[in-house]
Amino acid sequence: MSLLELELFLPLLFLLMAILYASVGHGGASGYLAVMALFNMSPDLMRPSALLMNVAVSSLAVFFYFRKQAFNWNLFWPLTITSIPMAYLGGSIQISDLYFKPIIGIVLLFSAYYSIFSRQEYEETKQPASNSILFGTGAGLGFLSGLTGVGGGIFLSPLLLFTKWASIKTISGIAALFILVNSIMGLCGYVASGNNIPSVSSYWFLSVLAGGIIGAKLGSDLFNNNFVRIVLGFVLFISGIKMVLSFV
Repeated sequence: MSLLELELFLPLLFLLMAILYASVGHGGASGYLAVMALFNMSPDLMRPSALLMNVAVSSLAVFFYFRKQAFNWNLFWPLTITSIPMAYLGGSIQISDLYFKPIIGIVLLFSAYYSIFSRQEYEETKQPASNSILFGTGAGLGFLSGLTGVGGGIFLSPLLLFTKWASIKTISGIAALFILVNSIMGLCGYVASGNNIPSVSSYWFLSVLAGGIIGAKLGSDLFNNNFVRIVLGFVLFISGIKMVLSFV
């Protein structure tokens, strides 16, 4: 594929990923990683670029879901207060290509499983766990977020769906802000460890911003998430398998 074709095709794929992810309150980092993996881009470019685009799209998702009052501060803050330093720590750790690809592959496959099988929209909710459990959960999610270059929402959303600690729309709102905070901290840790933020095409950002606006608007106002999750799951499954097989 020529450079011109790459510059045209990549933003289109990023646009589609941003629409899909933003519609369920996510920033899209795992989707951007999947796209970049398909083009065999280096980890030095993949992780910071995915986090940068994650910040842009999750900011838009936060705006749209907050506008709909789809949020729960009492659930959010215990998860986030411990995730912030751990996301910073994870972002500062350097892992070789040998370990990076299978880790990302597992992340993508986990996301695919959640997207395909967590389709029921639960109406009833349960009392959230104690703060001590939420503190520990947030720490683990934050570390994975910084280490892998994803915002943590692909782990948080299925957890909240499984535990029924919040409604579907509220889960999306919590995930959006959780992703935004941890993506920023992951980037800070990445830079503080002596790395440089790569120069990313402006077309990438324009495409994810446009996709984020479209997806967040549809997800917060109109969409039933089931169809989006199924399609997204198959995309992530294919990309995750590719990453895992590249290790073999």
